[in-house]
Amino acid sequence: MKVLLVNGSPNANGNTAIALAEMEKIFAENGVETETIHIGNKAIRGCIACRKCSEQGKCVFEDAVNEAAPKFEACDGIVIGSPVYFAGPNATVTAFLDRLFFSTHFDKTMKVGAAVCVARRGGTTATFDRLNKYFTISNMPIAPSQYWNSAHGREQGEAAQDEEGLQIMRVLARNMTFLIKSIALGKEKFGLPETEKRVFTSFIR
Repeated sequence: MKVLLVNGSPNANGNTAIALAEMEKIFAENGVETETIHIGNKAIRGCIACRKCSEQGKCVFEDAVNEAAPKFEACDGIVIGSPVYFAGPNATVTAFLDRLFFSTHFDKTMKVGAAVCVARRGGTTATFDRLNKYFTISNMPIAPSQYWNSAHGREQGEAAQDEEGLQIMRVLARNMTFLIKSIALGKEKFGLPETEKRVFTSFIR
Protein backbone atom coordinates (compact mmCIF):
# COMPACT_ATOMS: atom_id res chain seq x y z
CA MET A 1 0.00 0.00 0.00
CA LYS A 2 1.33 3.44 -0.91
CA VAL A 3 0.13 7.00 -0.36
CA LEU A 4 1.46 10.00 -2.25
CA LEU A 5 1.48 13.23 -0.24
CA VAL A 6 1.67 16.53 -2.11
CA ASN A 7 2.92 19.60 -0.26
CA GLY A 8 1.54 22.60 -2.10
CA SER A 9 2.99 25.22 0.23
CA PRO A 10 5.83 27.42 -1.00
CA ASN A 11 7.49 26.64 2.34
CA ALA A 12 8.77 23.07 2.35
CA ASN A 13 8.94 23.00 6.15
CA GLY A 14 5.95 25.15 7.02
CA ASN A 15 2.60 24.45 8.61
CA THR A 16 1.31 22.37 5.69
CA ALA A 17 4.35 20.11 6.10
CA ILE A 18 3.57 19.72 9.81
CA ALA A 19 0.04 18.54 9.02
CA LEU A 20 1.25 16.07 6.38
CA ALA A 21 4.01 14.78 8.65
CA GLU A 22 1.44 13.98 11.34
CA MET A 23 -0.36 11.79 8.80
CA GLU A 24 2.91 10.23 7.68
CA LYS A 25 3.60 8.93 11.19
CA ILE A 26 0.25 7.12 11.30
CA PHE A 27 0.74 5.65 7.83
CA ALA A 28 4.12 4.29 8.90
CA GLU A 29 2.61 2.74 12.05
CA ASN A 30 0.08 0.94 9.85
CA GLY A 31 2.52 -0.35 7.27
CA VAL A 32 1.59 2.10 4.52
CA GLU A 33 4.48 3.38 2.43
CA THR A 34 4.52 7.12 1.75
CA GLU A 35 6.27 9.56 -0.52
CA THR A 36 6.02 13.32 -0.14
CA ILE A 37 6.61 15.62 -3.07
CA HIS A 38 6.99 19.37 -2.66
CA ILE A 39 5.48 21.33 -5.54
CA GLY A 40 4.64 24.62 -3.82
CA ASN A 41 7.89 26.35 -4.81
CA LYS A 42 7.90 25.09 -8.41
CA ALA A 43 7.11 27.11 -11.54
CA ILE A 44 3.95 25.32 -12.66
CA ARG A 45 1.84 26.98 -15.30
CA GLY A 46 -1.85 26.40 -15.80
CA CYS A 47 -3.53 24.22 -18.43
CA ILE A 48 -3.86 25.86 -21.86
CA ALA A 49 -6.44 23.33 -23.14
CA CYS A 50 -4.24 22.29 -26.09
CA ARG A 51 -5.32 18.65 -25.58
CA LYS A 52 -1.91 17.40 -26.66
CA CYS A 53 -1.98 15.07 -23.65
CA SER A 54 -4.57 12.94 -25.45
CA GLU A 55 -2.04 12.37 -28.25
CA GLN A 56 1.17 12.16 -26.23
CA GLY A 57 -0.13 10.49 -23.06
CA LYS A 58 1.35 13.26 -20.95
CA CYS A 59 1.22 17.02 -20.55
CA VAL A 60 2.98 19.08 -23.20
CA PHE A 61 4.79 21.03 -20.48
CA GLU A 62 7.68 19.09 -18.93
CA ASP A 63 7.65 19.97 -15.27
CA ALA A 64 6.54 18.64 -11.87
CA VAL A 65 3.20 17.49 -13.30
CA ASN A 66 4.75 14.88 -15.59
CA GLU A 67 7.18 13.89 -12.84
CA ALA A 68 4.28 13.26 -10.45
CA ALA A 69 2.03 11.45 -12.96
CA PRO A 70 3.62 7.95 -12.68
CA LYS A 71 3.71 8.29 -8.90
CA PHE A 72 0.02 9.15 -8.90
CA GLU A 73 -0.74 6.13 -11.08
CA ALA A 74 1.24 3.79 -8.81
CA CYS A 75 -0.23 4.96 -5.50
CA ASP A 76 -3.34 3.68 -3.72
CA GLY A 77 -4.18 7.07 -2.27
CA ILE A 78 -3.19 10.71 -2.59
CA VAL A 79 -3.20 13.55 -0.07
CA ILE A 80 -3.18 17.12 -1.35
CA GLY A 81 -1.96 19.67 1.19
CA SER A 82 -2.49 23.35 0.48
CA PRO A 83 -2.23 26.60 2.36
CA VAL A 84 -5.28 28.85 2.08
CA TYR A 85 -4.97 31.88 -0.20
CA PHE A 86 -8.05 34.10 -0.35
CA ALA A 87 -10.29 31.22 0.81
CA GLY A 88 -8.96 28.80 -1.81
CA PRO A 89 -5.96 26.62 -2.71
CA ASN A 90 -2.94 28.58 -3.87
CA ALA A 91 -2.41 29.06 -7.60
CA THR A 92 0.44 26.55 -7.84
CA VAL A 93 -1.68 23.76 -6.34
CA THR A 94 -4.59 24.55 -8.64
CA ALA A 95 -2.41 24.63 -11.76
CA PHE A 96 -0.72 21.38 -10.72
CA LEU A 97 -3.99 19.53 -10.08
CA ASP A 98 -5.76 20.86 -13.18
CA ARG A 99 -3.02 19.51 -15.38
CA LEU A 100 -2.31 16.34 -13.38
CA PHE A 101 -5.91 15.16 -13.44
CA PHE A 102 -6.60 16.25 -17.02
CA SER A 103 -3.42 14.89 -18.63
CA THR A 104 -3.38 11.48 -16.91
CA HIS A 105 -5.70 9.01 -18.60
CA PHE A 106 -5.26 5.99 -16.35
CA ASP A 107 -8.28 4.79 -14.38
CA LYS A 108 -8.39 6.53 -11.01
CA THR A 109 -11.44 4.59 -9.81
CA MET A 110 -11.22 3.74 -6.10
CA LYS A 111 -7.91 5.49 -5.46
CA VAL A 112 -8.52 7.22 -2.15
CA GLY A 113 -8.20 11.00 -2.00
CA ALA A 114 -7.81 13.39 0.90
CA ALA A 115 -7.45 17.17 1.05
CA VAL A 116 -5.61 18.96 3.86
CA CYS A 117 -5.98 22.72 4.26
CA VAL A 118 -3.90 25.01 6.46
CA ALA A 119 -4.75 28.60 7.32
CA ARG A 120 -4.20 31.31 9.87
CA ARG A 121 -7.93 31.51 10.51
CA GLY A 122 -10.66 31.21 7.83
CA GLY A 123 -11.13 29.85 4.32
CA THR A 124 -10.30 26.22 5.04
CA THR A 125 -13.75 24.80 4.28
CA ALA A 126 -13.94 26.57 0.90
CA THR A 127 -10.46 25.27 0.06
CA PHE A 128 -11.44 21.79 1.24
CA ASP A 129 -14.48 21.82 -1.03
CA ARG A 130 -12.46 22.97 -4.05
CA LEU A 131 -9.80 20.28 -3.64
CA ASN A 132 -12.30 17.46 -3.14
CA LYS A 133 -13.81 18.15 -6.57
CA TYR A 134 -10.74 16.65 -8.25
CA PHE A 135 -11.47 13.37 -6.48
CA THR A 136 -15.22 13.19 -6.97
CA ILE A 137 -15.02 13.75 -10.74
CA SER A 138 -12.54 10.86 -10.94
CA ASN A 139 -14.47 8.07 -9.17
CA MET A 140 -12.18 8.48 -6.16
CA PRO A 141 -13.64 8.00 -2.66
CA ILE A 142 -12.74 10.68 -0.14
CA ALA A 143 -11.23 9.77 3.23
CA PRO A 144 -13.06 11.40 6.17
CA SER A 145 -11.93 12.55 9.57
CA GLN A 146 -13.75 13.68 12.70
CA TYR A 147 -13.85 17.27 11.38
CA TRP A 148 -13.04 19.00 8.10
CA ASN A 149 -9.39 18.36 7.31
CA SER A 150 -7.80 21.57 8.48
CA ALA A 151 -5.01 22.79 10.71
CA HIS A 152 -4.23 26.33 11.79
CA GLY A 153 -1.10 28.40 12.12
CA ARG A 154 0.38 31.54 10.66
CA GLU A 155 4.06 31.70 11.52
CA GLN A 156 6.23 28.74 10.59
CA GLY A 157 5.75 25.91 13.08
CA GLU A 158 2.59 27.25 14.71
CA ALA A 159 0.46 24.36 13.39
CA ALA A 160 2.33 22.11 15.83
CA GLN A 161 0.40 23.90 18.60
CA ASP A 162 -2.99 23.10 17.03
CA GLU A 163 -3.78 19.99 19.06
CA GLU A 164 -7.19 19.49 17.46
CA GLY A 165 -5.81 19.98 13.98
CA LEU A 166 -3.09 17.39 14.54
CA GLN A 167 -5.64 14.93 15.91
CA ILE A 168 -7.75 15.47 12.81
CA MET A 169 -4.71 14.54 10.71
CA ARG A 170 -4.10 11.37 12.70
CA VAL A 171 -7.73 10.28 12.45
CA LEU A 172 -7.69 11.09 8.74
CA ALA A 173 -4.62 8.92 8.17
CA ARG A 174 -6.15 6.00 10.09
CA ASN A 175 -9.41 6.27 8.17
CA MET A 176 -7.56 6.56 4.88
CA THR A 177 -5.52 3.47 5.71
CA PHE A 178 -8.70 1.55 6.51
CA LEU A 179 -10.33 2.64 3.25
CA ILE A 180 -7.31 1.73 1.14
CA LYS A 181 -7.01 -1.72 2.72
CA SER A 182 -10.76 -2.35 2.52
CA ILE A 183 -10.88 -1.34 -1.13
CA ALA A 184 -7.96 -3.66 -1.89
CA LEU A 185 -9.88 -6.55 -0.34
CA GLY A 186 -13.05 -5.57 -2.17
CA LYS A 187 -11.25 -5.38 -5.51
CA GLU A 188 -9.77 -8.83 -4.89
CA LYS A 189 -13.17 -10.35 -4.13
CA PHE A 190 -15.58 -8.33 -6.26
CA GLY A 191 -13.50 -6.35 -8.74
CA LEU A 192 -14.14 -2.72 -9.60
CA PRO A 193 -17.68 -1.39 -10.14
CA GLU A 194 -19.19 -1.86 -13.59
CA THR A 195 -18.44 1.02 -15.92
CA GLU A 196 -20.54 2.63 -18.61
CA LYS A 197 -19.46 4.44 -21.76
CA ARG A 198 -19.21 8.11 -20.85
CA VAL A 199 -21.95 10.41 -22.05
CA PHE A 200 -20.93 14.02 -22.65
CA THR A 201 -23.53 16.74 -23.07
CA SER A 202 -23.21 20.46 -23.63
CA PHE A 203 -25.79 23.01 -22.59
CA ILE A 204 -26.42 25.52 -25.36
CA ARG A 205 -29.32 27.71 -26.47
